[in-house]
Amino acid sequence: MVTTVSRPGVTTVLVVEDEPAIAQAIVHRLTAEGWTVEAVGDGHAGVAAAARLQPDVVVLDVMLPGIDGLEVCRQIQAERPVPVLMLTARDDETDMLVGLGVGADDYMTKPFSMRELVARTKVLLRRTERAARAAELATVQHPDPPLVVGDVTIDSAQRRVQRAGAEVHLTPTEFDLLLTLASSPRTVLTRERLLADVWDWVDASGTRTVDSHIKALRRKLGSDLIRTVHGVGYAYEPAGDAPADDADGSS
Repeated sequence: MVTTVSRPGVTTVLVVEDEPAIAQAIVHRLTAEGWTVEAVGDGHAGVAAAARLQPDVVVLDVMLPGIDGLEVCRQIQAERPVPVLMLTARDDETDMLVGLGVGADDYMTKPFSMRELVARTKVLLRRTERAARAAELATVQHPDPPLVVGDVTIDSAQRRVQRAGAEVHLTPTEFDLLLTLASSPRTVLTRERLLADVWDWVDASGTRTVDSHIKALRRKLGSDLIRTVHGVGYAYEPAGDAPADDADGSS
């Protein structure tokens, strides 16, 4: 286990990674940001550390001894919702979609740059802070009414989504992506714009992340709501509109 000394009021990051060299490098880089960082090397230890630390964000490897990262993510999210950035050694979209399906907010494929790791971690932290501020404001102000587009209802104050009256459980990233698309129905939003608006990125190399999250949204909400515009981006099409051009999300 690698750890730094915890300081009150400082962001806490849990790293669950069984390769010591990678874990040490991540701890060193994230500590340089002024964060408290603890690293553990197996799945069971990761679940226990998450319960003990109550981290602000988790960096989680998929392949772990004990229980794998997917099961760790399930158990952590069942106990307490927390942003999770998953690390995978395989550039396999199936693994990525499964990771997003169990509650991960983002993923990176090894090898990765520490600069990008820091950037993505900061994005997850900013999103959590914005959601907390919005929830706090909603308790003292009149919250915006839910957005209703077709048969989908999006409640920004409670961050809840329903389709045809049935609750749909989304990760924070999926929620923000859906809200961005549904706020401009039938309007094509480029991948680059979605990266900027949802992930706070301006690096076009991350467009595959958008595609994977779109596929995850389609699996949860249905394939008919988000239309692919080849080579450009995506548009939200309320139920009852023309069928999607590419329901499987290929780009």
